[in-house]
Amino acid sequence: MPSKWGGRGSAIPLLRIASDPRAWVLAGAAAAAGGRALSRWLTRFDLRGRTVLITGGTRGLGLELARQAGRAGARVAICGRDADTLARARESLSQTDASVLATTCDVTDRNQVAELIRSVQAGFGHIDVLINNAGMVEVGPVGAMTAADFERDMATNFWGPLNAILAVLPHMRARGEGRIVNIASIGGKLSVPHLLPYSSSKFALVGLSEGLRAELRASGILVTTVCPGLMRTGSARHATFKGRHDAEYTWFNLADNFPLLSMDVERAARRILSAVRYGNSHVVLSLPAKVADKVHGLFPGLTSDALGLANRLLPSTENHEHGVEGQHCRPVVSVPWLGARSDRAVTRHNQTG
Repeated sequence: MPSKWGGRGSAIPLLRIASDPRAWVLAGAAAAAGGRALSRWLTRFDLRGRTVLITGGTRGLGLELARQAGRAGARVAICGRDADTLARARESLSQTDASVLATTCDVTDRNQVAELIRSVQAGFGHIDVLINNAGMVEVGPVGAMTAADFERDMATNFWGPLNAILAVLPHMRARGEGRIVNIASIGGKLSVPHLLPYSSSKFALVGLSEGLRAELRASGILVTTVCPGLMRTGSARHATFKGRHDAEYTWFNLADNFPLLSMDVERAARRILSAVRYGNSHVVLSLPAKVADKVHGLFPGLTSDALGLANRLLPSTENHEHGVEGQHCRPVVSVPWLGARSDRAVTRHNQTG
């Protein structure tokens, strides 16, 4: 009589399953999902009691990250260049009941960054999480840009994060753990017309961040690269516009606040802090940004040509005049409900200064 497990009747179905490619695919998918879940559990990083340093944490996405980190129980350190904006941010964060350290710092100055790291360590003991959020945006056609425009964007968007990373890295290595988050952009995945200085600097930051991820994991330090699309932060007010600056401000601000194109900053901050907790390598934020990233990865020529067509709709000029900050520009087209949305974002995210 055939045994329950080894009889002829049971062997045939087992052989059929073993020879079915679909069974192997399902088994592989299940194993991959299980491995991913185990990896997430092993690398989970509780923010409670941790020290989180956020550069550019005085407004916009940086301020919202600071709020949410504080509510999660973290000790929060922020920095910014403007003392008044910094004071308002500190006041806003006091409502979270978190321990807050606010310091003026220009991240392009290596000495100031080193002093920032020392002051945070003196106040909180050590830095567990570094979020490189400080950045700048210059908008306009390449014909209106100079080498100095590219240098300014590189100084803030690439050298700023690198200065902070090099200052904090020895301490994280000595402790054998840490998290570094680099806020890049979808503009660091595909280059967008009229944002060339910005995109160039963000491409450099993505390359740096991905390379650091590979090198530092063995030291217990996980690096996350974040590539947001447009977010409703009111940031157009502090961007710099060149060429036909009023027209450039108009299209940028409309896109920045249009619901289908832009993302709610509170949701973006939640996604980023989740990536910090689980040590994710990459985060692309907003559906349009995710689609653009996937399509460009598969068909780079197609997306480049499509962006070339879009460029024809944007204002053109060869004027090299000085840039104008968004708060001093006048929109050439007014959309009241989008304007009201922009005003709310400016107030909520400390963009008034």
